[in-house]
Parts: sequence; C-alpha cells; structure tokens
Amino acid sequence: QVQLVESGGGSVQAGGSLRLSCAASGNIFRIYAMGWFRQGPGKEREFVAAISRSGDPTYYADSVKGRTTITMDNAKNTVSLEMNRLKSEDTATYYCALRSAELTLGTQMKYDYYYNYWGQGTQVTVSS
Repeated sequence: QVQLVESGGGSVQAGGSLRLSCAASGNIFRIYAMGWFRQGPGKEREFVAAISRSGDPTYYADSVKGRTTITMDNAKNTVSLEMNRLKSEDTATYYCALRSAELTLGTQMKYDYYYNYWGQGTQVTVSS
C-alpha cells in the first residue's frame, strides 16, 4: 500500500504565497507521475498541476499557470507545489495524487483517472 501525506496548507491573504508538499511512502515500486488537484467549496475537483518522475513533462491548469511551480524530489518521493500571487478563488482542499503503474505520460496526466493513489487533502484558504 502507498500513503500520501500532504502538508503546507493554511490561511493566507490574497497576493501571498504557499508551498504545498506531498510525501509518498509505503510499497512504492516506481513513481511514474504525481499531480495536484483541488476542490473548492461547492465545486467539483479540478486539475492544478502534474509532473512526471523525470520532471518532464509538466502540466498546469490555465487558472494557475505563470504563478505556480510543481517540482519533484525523487530522493524523497516528494512532490511540491509553489503557489504565488494567491487569489480568493484558489481557496480549496488540495489533493496530491500518484501514478505507480506504467501508463503513457502525456496530457492524460491532467485527469484524475490517471492516478491510482490519493492523499487526504490539505486546506488552503485565501482571504481578500
């Protein structure tokens, strides 16, 4: 079994920054890709960013592109999400996801069906 533990969430004012991290542990044979999704109040879960184990490719949602960076630390089995210039609409529970079985890398990394393990989520609240 694989466990994903997110950290780094919290409350921040609009315009501020946060760095979310997700550490994977357990019976990990290989990580093919990791991603971040979020679910805001009254909204469906949506894609935020994704990265392959090698760091290429990476994908970003249009809503966060240019102010968000996803990185992977393979030695620590950790993926991080640096978010800057936060907006009130970024308020959501952020979920980390992991793909551990072989599957073609590409734009399907933007979809939740691509991942076979999920974290419990970490709350991000942005106040204006």
